[in-house]
Amino acid sequence: MGLAGRLGRVLPVYAKTAWWGLVQPRTSERAPLVVHQAVVLSERGVLLSVRSDLRGWELPGGNAEPGESGEEALRREVREETGVEVEVERLSGVYRRSGFRPHTARVYRCRPLGGEPRPSSETPLVQWFAPEDVPGTLFPWYRGPLEDALADRSDVVERDERWGIGAISAGIWIDLRMRLSDHRAR
Repeated sequence: MGLAGRLGRVLPVYAKTAWWGLVQPRTSERAPLVVHQAVVLSERGVLLSVRSDLRGWELPGGNAEPGESGEEALRREVREETGVEVEVERLSGVYRRSGFRPHTARVYRCRPLGGEPRPSSETPLVQWFAPEDVPGTLFPWYRGPLEDALADRSDVVERDERWGIGAISAGIWIDLRMRLSDHRAR
């Protein structure tokens, strides 16, 4: 597919993302969104994935289903998205985010128990990276949680963050770099 075709396919994705981030939280959600994300560490590095909608490297994870604990949701989401079974070692950070797509992210440090990274319908790319060599196309809102999980500390980090135009612009730039490079951008 040519450049024009690739760029044309992004407009519906951006429209859906804008609705999800700006309108939906303020009109149809009864409770604030809570997501559970994993920093999966092994001797191979840290496990990152690229989602099928916005393209950029990120921490695997997602939302809990009714009756599911955060750790149960995390294990299920990581397995579904990456093919890797994990054990949760500890909660490393809680990030309360306002602005675009208000939510709370609970980030856990995990270790793999089994399985091999494989793509899924949600995540067409899954790969291990050395912690000191994560790609520049890692969405910027994952850098702090990754650093916090890698730090040798016993306390849980708590941060309040605002996702404004800078975060949105950075995300768009990363998405376009990944799309235009056929996901080779680092």
